[in-house]
Amino acid sequence: MLKFTNTLLHGAFVSLICISGFAATAQVKEQPISLQQAIDSALTHNRNLKMSGLDRDIALSKYRQTNAIYMPQLNFSMTGMATDNPLNVFGLKLGQGLVTQSDFDPARLNDPATRSDFMTRFSLQQPIYNPELFEQRKAAAAAAAASKWAGQRQEAFIRFETQKAFLQLQFTMDAENVMADGLHTATALYKFTKDRAEQGLLQQSDALNASVQVTGMETALAESKSSVLNASDYLGYLMGKTPGIRFQPTPATDQVNNNTINPVLNENRSDFKAMEQAIAASDLMISASRKSYLPRLNAFGSMQWNDKALAGFGAHSWLAGLNLSWDIFRGNSTRNKISTQTLETQKLREQLNEQKDQSRLELEKTIRQLQDAKQRITRDEAALNSATEALRILQNRYEQGLVNSTDVLQAQSQITRLGLEKAQAIFTLRTTLAYLNFLSENNQ
Repeated sequence: MLKFTNTLLHGAFVSLICISGFAATAQVKEQPISLQQAIDSALTHNRNLKMSGLDRDIALSKYRQTNAIYMPQLNFSMTGMATDNPLNVFGLKLGQGLVTQSDFDPARLNDPATRSDFMTRFSLQQPIYNPELFEQRKAAAAAAAASKWAGQRQEAFIRFETQKAFLQLQFTMDAENVMADGLHTATALYKFTKDRAEQGLLQQSDALNASVQVTGMETALAESKSSVLNASDYLGYLMGKTPGIRFQPTPATDQVNNNTINPVLNENRSDFKAMEQAIAASDLMISASRKSYLPRLNAFGSMQWNDKALAGFGAHSWLAGLNLSWDIFRGNSTRNKISTQTLETQKLREQLNEQKDQSRLELEKTIRQLQDAKQRITRDEAALNSATEALRILQNRYEQGLVNSTDVLQAQSQITRLGLEKAQAIFTLRTTLAYLNFLSENNQ
């Protein structure tokens, strides 16, 4: 009776796990997807790429602002005022063209009546020669180019990150399959051991050990299913999708091409080009500061109407001229500014050299990791084949009563572990290949 109760409870537990797993799976929408589809979706919908595109647009817009150094500036204004100040009243009447001989009467000059004036004015300023602004315009163009290169590197990173997430999803699904196979084998062993124990051919402890093995595999399989959903959600996040979709990736046999690897650092990599453009922009800002010592020449002009009535155009006058300005001495502020900019540019150059050195080290390290991953796959395949054959032999001997259940359970656990290690090694190989392409920027 006790054995029947244990068996019934275990069966109910297994059924509950299966029903719960089925219910959870039923709520998840499955969708097949290829690597190229994932990458295309990420390049279109990824929010980080959208922000990178906005950064490029902002930099380009700032460059377009510098068109003002060539374009004229036109201003319109209308001003109304009233005063009884003697000097201002005479000036307003003079501007309106209404001064008469009687206005020079000392009594009227000293104590005039309140006078109103409405002035309508158009003014024009035309830049002619501003060497400092010319260099700043060039610096803005270099900054826009740097933002463009940075956007290309961000795009390459999103492509690599999507590929890695895709491979991670495949790995978790491979691990799920390994756990499912292990659970199938453990369940079959448990059923055989339980039947033999009920017949008195094996000890009840053997059946309990097999039951523990089944429970452990069920737990591991449930965790594997959760890992698959987590990996699928992250892949969806990169593609701009909402969580809750279980993507079904296509096989990865041809997703990473070993022949595309170039183990030499690409000196024209987009992030290097972005840094070089940033250095060029900094050099141009230094040039702009130096050219601020030079004089500047600009033209100006205006047309003005004065009338005592609102919107009146009774009297008009115009003004035109050239303005030559030259800042001869600014208290050494320009010289100190140039010194600071020079140091900042030197720092950028050192950062570029450091970035290249780190990339070379990372490239060599990744190449070695690739070789290690290949060797590990070979070793894991050989070990898995040997463990599979060993389990087959032990199962035959176990059925004949020549070995105990512990040996079979250990062999089964070993196969599961080696299967996971092989899947991990394959995942490492594929992600390492993808990372090498990212480092050498051959995955454009």
